[in-house]
Amino acid sequence: MTRIALAQSPARRLLIAATAAAAGAAFALSGAGSAGSAGSAGYPVVQPNAQDSVQVATGVLPPTQAACNAVGRRCFTPTSMQNSYDISPLLNAGNDGHGKTIAIIDSFGYDTVASDLENFSKQFGLPLMCGMPNVTCAPGMPTFEWDQWDGKRPIKQPPSGSHGTGQQDSNAWAEEVALDTQWAHATAPGANIILMSTSVAETQGVQGLPQMMNAEQYLVDNHLADVVSQSFSTAEPDFHGNAIQNLRHAFISGTTAGVTFLSSSGDSGTENNAKTPIKNPAALDTPSVGWPASDPLVTAVGGTYLCTDGATGTTVDSTSPGGLCSKYPGQRDVGWTDSGGGYSSLFARPSYQDTLPAGSTPIGAMRGVPDIAYQASAGTGVLIYDTAPGDNGGSDVNDGSWYVIGGTSSSCPQWAGLVAIADQMAGHDLGLIQPKLYSLASGPDYGTYFFDVTTGNNTVSSTVPGYPATAGWDPVTGLGTPDAAKLLPVLGE
Repeated sequence: MTRIALAQSPARRLLIAATAAAAGAAFALSGAGSAGSAGSAGYPVVQPNAQDSVQVATGVLPPTQAACNAVGRRCFTPTSMQNSYDISPLLNAGNDGHGKTIAIIDSFGYDTVASDLENFSKQFGLPLMCGMPNVTCAPGMPTFEWDQWDGKRPIKQPPSGSHGTGQQDSNAWAEEVALDTQWAHATAPGANIILMSTSVAETQGVQGLPQMMNAEQYLVDNHLADVVSQSFSTAEPDFHGNAIQNLRHAFISGTTAGVTFLSSSGDSGTENNAKTPIKNPAALDTPSVGWPASDPLVTAVGGTYLCTDGATGTTVDSTSPGGLCSKYPGQRDVGWTDSGGGYSSLFARPSYQDTLPAGSTPIGAMRGVPDIAYQASAGTGVLIYDTAPGDNGGSDVNDGSWYVIGGTSSSCPQWAGLVAIADQMAGHDLGLIQPKLYSLASGPDYGTYFFDVTTGNNTVSSTVPGYPATAGWDPVTGLGTPDAAKLLPVLGE
C-alpha cells in the first residue's frame, strides 16, 4: 500500500474490543475473521452511489443560493445542513468527532482531493486539517490522509477504443471522492479522515470488491479507523455461490473490534441492474437491494428530499426549487424516489429488527433495508468543490468547479460523521449501532430522536414495484432521519 505523504498520519489507537463485542451480541457473527481468498468467484461491478450532479459555478468561491435556484436546485452548505439535522448544538459544545477517525473507501481518489478539501473548508469556515497542502500542522489539529491500497496510480481515462464500462476512468469517481471527504468533514469537523482508495479498473471479473474489502481488513487489523463509510453497492442477485461470504470478513472482525460500518443503500429505488452485459446491463425484473448495505453488520443509509431552507436549514421550505418538496407542503423530509430499499434475498432478519416502532411496514423473515436515512436528492443537494480534470464537461483541464450533487453517497459519509461524534461523546467506539437505534425507535421517545418520514416512495420503474414511506420503519427511509442533538448523546449509553 502506498501512503500519500501529505503530512503526519492520524494518531493510531487501539480500539476497545469489549464494547464492540457487547454491541455485536445482538446476533451471532459468522464467517472468517481475516481476509479470505477471492478464488475464482466472478464478482460483479461496483457502482459509486453519487447519483446526479449539476455544475453551478467555477472558481474558488461557492455559488449563491440564487445560482442554485436558477438550475432548479437548492444547495445545502455545511451550516445549513448542520442546522437541518440539529448538529449545531453538539458542535458548539465541542462534540465534533475529535480524536476519532473516519475511513472512506473509494476507487482511485484524485490528485487534487486534499487541496479541494482545503478550499471547501476555507470557504465554509471549517477547521483546516493537517494533510492539506497549504496548511501547517499544529497539535490537536484533525488530519487528512490518502492511502492507496495497491500502491498504483489510477488510470486517468479509459484507453482509446475501450469497450469497458468507463468506470476504469478515475475521473468518473472524482465527484464521489470529493463528496465523501468534504461532507464527512463538514459533519464531524474535528475527526481525522483516511481516504482509502483502490487503483483498480472496476470491470466484471474478480476486480473491485475483493480489493475494497481487503483494504477494509487492513484498516481493522491495524486499528486505523473507528468508522468506515462505503458509498458503493452491487445488487444482491448479481452475486453467486459464496461470493458475499468470502467478502464480508472485515465486517465480522471489525464489528468485534468496535468499528462501525455504514453503507449507502443505493440510488435506483427497488430496481437494480444485472451483472451482464457489461457495457449496458439489463435491469433486474424484480425488487432487490444492494450489498454491502444489506449486510446485517452494516448500517444501511437511505435517502430523502430535504425540504428545509437551503441557505439556513432552520425552517421548512416547501416552495423553493428542488426535489418533490412542493408536492408535500410542510414536510421537512420526504422519502427520496431513488432511495435503495426493500428486503434482502441473502440475509435473514437480524434480531435487532424484531421490534419496530408503531405503524411500521412489517419486516418478514429477511433483513429490511435501510436502517436510517439522510438527505440524498440532488434536487435538494449538497455543494462540493471538485477540480479533477474531465469533471467540467469532459475537458482535460478544470478551472475549479462547484457542483450540487446527490445520492445516498451523500447520506452515508454524513452519517459516518454523526457516528464519529457519538463515539467521542460516549468515550468509546460504538461498533454495531443498529441494536441501540432500533431500541430507541421502539421506545416512547421515538419522535424525540428521529424525524419520522411518512411521505414519498421508492418506485422508479413501471415494472418493478417500490414501497411507500410509512410511519415508523419503512423500506425507503428506515427509521427516519436523525435529530442529532437528541439522538447522539444517548446512542452510546
